[in-house]
Amino acid sequence: MTKRYRTTTTNTANTTGSTGLRTGAILAGIGLAASFLYVRAKTKQAERDNPPQGNFIEVDGVRLHYLDRGTGPALVLLHGNGVYSKDFEITGLLQRASEHYRVIAFDRPGFGYSERPRSTVWTPDKQAALLHRALEQIGVESAIVAGHSWGTMVALAMGLQQPDFVRGLVLLSGYYYPSIRLDVATMTQPAVPIVGDLLRYTVSPLISRALWPGMAKRTFSPKPVDKRFDAFPVWMALRPKQLRAAAAETAMMIPSAASLSKRYAELKVPTVIVAGTQDKIVDAGHNSERLSERLALSQLELVPGVGHMSHYAHPDKVMAAIDAIAAQVGEPMHMRTPEAEALARASESGV
Repeated sequence: MTKRYRTTTTNTANTTGSTGLRTGAILAGIGLAASFLYVRAKTKQAERDNPPQGNFIEVDGVRLHYLDRGTGPALVLLHGNGVYSKDFEITGLLQRASEHYRVIAFDRPGFGYSERPRSTVWTPDKQAALLHRALEQIGVESAIVAGHSWGTMVALAMGLQQPDFVRGLVLLSGYYYPSIRLDVATMTQPAVPIVGDLLRYTVSPLISRALWPGMAKRTFSPKPVDKRFDAFPVWMALRPKQLRAAAAETAMMIPSAASLSKRYAELKVPTVIVAGTQDKIVDAGHNSERLSERLALSQLELVPGVGHMSHYAHPDKVMAAIDAIAAQVGEPMHMRTPEAEALARASESGV
């Protein structure tokens, strides 16, 4: 009797455990399905509310979206990771620059409305080559290239590849040398095949939305989050395809910087480097100051009390850097600020 009782108890426990697992799996499945439907709805709504405002061009089978504003010497703007060309628009920098330049702001591959085929590993060199061919197709013969954050690596790669095309570089809050980064371990999952695909269509956008205010605060710190950034369409950045691009670029940061840093001494184009002294995303000393020491034709502009978003904090300094490059390479300029004049004189004197 005792033996038969114990067997019955064990079987009952096993049945209860199996039922619990099945219930848990069903609830998890329902939760994922609900997340998928919610993310899909938010993605469609974001794209309805923020349709493409620029032009499309196909290069080597890749469809790229870009904004093209103004007339004059060509200026190319390359955004950082996680955002898209809209970032330059809401700062007012695009409009301001277009008063004197033909400004071309790309959605880099995978961001905004540009494609990012999985058949290619989109290193800075690959992106630079693609965007250079796109610029040639739209009739740009030479350009000043300005990049922010991850975009600085693409700008540097283009300067190294095409020194006759790139008239000069303006590098804002860039990451130039490898260093230990916690975000590589915590933010790359959406780029992993299969598992990452499941996450980025379900829970990753929801988690990222919850973390967005904190990430924005850290990015702008020590200054408060700029009010203009409130106009950035958050769910455009949380769409599954853009989360994959952002995760892939986070994973590539260290190897990309390691590869590029071996070639900086080869750079032959004038460069202005702008960085906030209190950047909590990219250390200015390890990156911008070090790069300035390495480049023969560079001017360093450190901005006290500013974090990673230097183009929001001081767009006047960014414009001064662009104008200084234009003056140095002989581009016709009808108006230059005193800051641009000072930067130009410093570059010419080798200070």
